[in-house]
Amino acid sequence: MASSTAPLLDDDTLGFGEEEEPRNGKKLTHPFVTFFHLLFRVSAVLVYLLCNWFKISFITSFVTVVLLLSMDFWTVKNITGRLMVGLRWWNYVDDDGKSHWVFEARKGNQQNRINPSESQIFWLALILCPLLWCILFLTALVGLSFTWVLLVCIALVLNGANLYGYVKCKMGSNQSISRSLSDMTSDFFRKQVIQNMSSMMRSSQQQPSTPAQPNII
Repeated sequence: MASSTAPLLDDDTLGFGEEEEPRNGKKLTHPFVTFFHLLFRVSAVLVYLLCNWFKISFITSFVTVVLLLSMDFWTVKNITGRLMVGLRWWNYVDDDGKSHWVFEARKGNQQNRINPSESQIFWLALILCPLLWCILFLTALVGLSFTWVLLVCIALVLNGANLYGYVKCKMGSNQSISRSLSDMTSDFFRKQVIQNMSSMMRSSQQQPSTPAQPNII
């Protein structure tokens, strides 16, 4: 199935949570949403560590951690991202069977609805947890605990998917990113070619001509 990236949609598609009035100050606008944003992903890490330390059954640990990770993935993707930072990413399949990825972000005056404290909490949890799972992955790999490596890989995939999706929402569509990168690359190589040609011309002009030596018999 083919996959393509859809551009950012208009802000009126983000209707979830827009009925709330913007609030200033350090008080959290959505305290319960912020709580559940942290609850599942922090609980998954804690359960993983406690099960390792107390030698709890691997099957019990595996099922519990995967359930927590799944609840965290669904909550962050569908609820906390829209309410805390005004971002949303999702996928749909058109009539031709092509899969489209959509990355949305609030712009303009609707950015005032985002609470700065909630935004910091959202991004810190979104970034730090995958980094922590990377450390746990290396620890399990060094300890040759391959069964735990599988569990950590699942955590990295689920946490990394949300991180990738929201970074894409923050940065913009894939087309604009690719276009800017290609422009930067072409400009770099163009400058390098011009510099190399100019240096070669200067070196050829500065090189003294050697006089021809007469043939001595």
